[in-house]
Amino acid sequence: MNDLEKLKEISSRTSVLYVEDDTDLRESFAKFLRKIFPRVIVCNDGKSGLEAYKEKPSIDIVISDIMMPHINGLEMVSAIKKINPDQEVIFTTAFNDTEYLLQAIDLGVESYILKPVNFLKLSSSLHKVVQRIQNEKDLKKYKTDLEELVEKRTHEKHLLELEIIENYRNTLISLVNLIEERDSYTGGHSQRVAIYSKLIAKKMGYSDETCQLMYNAGILHDIGKITTPDAVLLKPGKLNDAEYTLIKEHVNSGYALLNKIPMYNEIAKIVRSHHERYDGQGYPDGLVNDDIHELSRIMIVADAFDAMTTSRIYKARKSIDEALKDLQMNKEKQFDPEVVDAACKVLKDIYVEENISQLPKNEIEQERFSFFFKDQLTGLYNQDYLDIVLLQNKDSQKYKYINILKLDGMKSFNDLYGWEKGDEIIHTFSKYLHQKYHNDHIYRIHGYYFILLSEEGITFEANSFELNVDTLQISSDIINLKETQIQSSSELYKI
Repeated sequence: MNDLEKLKEISSRTSVLYVEDDTDLRESFAKFLRKIFPRVIVCNDGKSGLEAYKEKPSIDIVISDIMMPHINGLEMVSAIKKINPDQEVIFTTAFNDTEYLLQAIDLGVESYILKPVNFLKLSSSLHKVVQRIQNEKDLKKYKTDLEELVEKRTHEKHLLELEIIENYRNTLISLVNLIEERDSYTGGHSQRVAIYSKLIAKKMGYSDETCQLMYNAGILHDIGKITTPDAVLLKPGKLNDAEYTLIKEHVNSGYALLNKIPMYNEIAKIVRSHHERYDGQGYPDGLVNDDIHELSRIMIVADAFDAMTTSRIYKARKSIDEALKDLQMNKEKQFDPEVVDAACKVLKDIYVEENISQLPKNEIEQERFSFFFKDQLTGLYNQDYLDIVLLQNKDSQKYKYINILKLDGMKSFNDLYGWEKGDEIIHTFSKYLHQKYHNDHIYRIHGYYFILLSEEGITFEANSFELNVDTLQISSDIINLKETQIQSSSELYKI
């Protein structure tokens, strides 16, 4: 299945309003759109486009030129946004329309297509927009279904109970949002697991009601992480045994939160077992084969698939084909074979964004990220972070040189004067390095070694820092990363 066919498949419920005054472009563009979307309304100027929208306000996507007669695209969209502030809009524009694009951003329009139109790039842009619209529709349906379920149970003598249920539901959804805001990796994970779980369940022949139950359970499956300490939940690197024990408790916490109310009893059971394994090596109960809740077995596969196709700190994301092969290899070990077979059929053509990553996306996340990798004595980065940066540098090649500085004689100094005096020397030297080389990444490893990653080579002069201690000396070495591939700190000692 090619990209255009995939786009057509997910666009079966999508309607488009296309407005363009250029006759040739309008005809070719409209012809392309009609190959994909079941309903395409075409207008030749902003005035007729606005009239058409008012007649059909349920339009999913508005695609419009900016410069047009009568009323231009900005004026038309401004009027449309008053009718529907959330309307999805894509502008077609030339390179010299920068001033108008800024006005478009003020209107809340962030998607645009440059002229002349590249239909290959256009299909990629449309794919993202349609996927976002479908996800929003699924979420709205989820909320609508919950509201209908609450309404179905409405009765005068249960008004107080229903009020408690509604408050509890809102609290749960708020907690899910809070978890995803806390954790850069978790962001979007719950929704993706919900989508994958629902698709697999549908492929296995479950009823629409059960498929929706799977979606709802996917949204809430990690809600127990609200009780996980930040030091564990937000840790970007690998967890030690104690931390792993703490993170495993999220399934019990999620079960306890959800099982307090009858309408979530079934979801609670699914959530509790979503980290079990088919071979009995999972948690919390070590269940085997068919002893695991049948819908939990679906979520186990969906959860693992999303983890494999998401970039992690120590491991790059797998392609869809690689992830599906991994599922196949772990049949009857980690996964139910029947679920894996269904997943491989329904997920092979799924669209997965390539930029899903556990890495920090802004300065605040970067600071939180580095907090876990700071040396307590000096405030410099530690060996764990050095390993991460070296691994990432393999692809980015941002840093060209590794500078190694060592305080020779520190062991003897500590024996003579004590560790406290030794810490003072280390702290002073670290402060000096930070002030002198503040634009470079500086790390302290194994007590007396200091590593500087730099884009340019550094010639360190030993007499530039006065130790004032006869028993100590500073030795230095430099490694050219263009000539020697270094991907971890352990390789430094082999050179």
